[in-house]
Amino acid sequence: MANNPPLLIDYRTAFDLAPIGLVLSSQRTMVDCNARMLAMFGAKRAQLIGQSFGMLYPTDEEFERTGQRIVASLDDSGHYADERIMKRVGGLGGAVAGELFWCHVSGRALDPAQPHAAGIWAFEDLSNRRSVGVALTAREREIAALLIEGLTSKLIGRKLGISPRTVDVFRARLIRKTGASSTPDLVHKLLAGSGSEPG
Repeated sequence: MANNPPLLIDYRTAFDLAPIGLVLSSQRTMVDCNARMLAMFGAKRAQLIGQSFGMLYPTDEEFERTGQRIVASLDDSGHYADERIMKRVGGLGGAVAGELFWCHVSGRALDPAQPHAAGIWAFEDLSNRRSVGVALTAREREIAALLIEGLTSKLIGRKLGISPRTVDVFRARLIRKTGASSTPDLVHKLLAGSGSEPG
């Protein structure tokens, strides 16, 4: 029986065909990205390359605060990960321009001493498992994401640079908006993308 030659896949092909969105960055600008990233955000390559990551965020405020969190939270190897709400850019491949969706983001700064100088980032669309069910403010989105991670008010306050009491105020707003009965119920509703603002 003849042996089949090994399948040769170069690094570029592996990058382009990876099942998650991949981006190479420099100073929070997208230098290169793969096909899955383009499909996820409904964008053409020319719409992303050379542009700031800011265009993928619901607001400029969230872009700036996430950048600050990355700087403060990198581990010794330069790794960082979180879940956040992001914004689709265009309408290609069935995407809806401007649609907000939950996304898991993980990456590595190549030099931990310069977190934004150069990095590689992976984006995973969570919308099949979790939808954005209610209209939230920028700060509510940040706090919702950290509540889902299981952080306490004290830890959320530390991450966001606000007081635990302020976190509790936002948590109460989220409970009211989603119609949740408790914090565990709130997390359940956020994970399920359910809940509606009271009429």
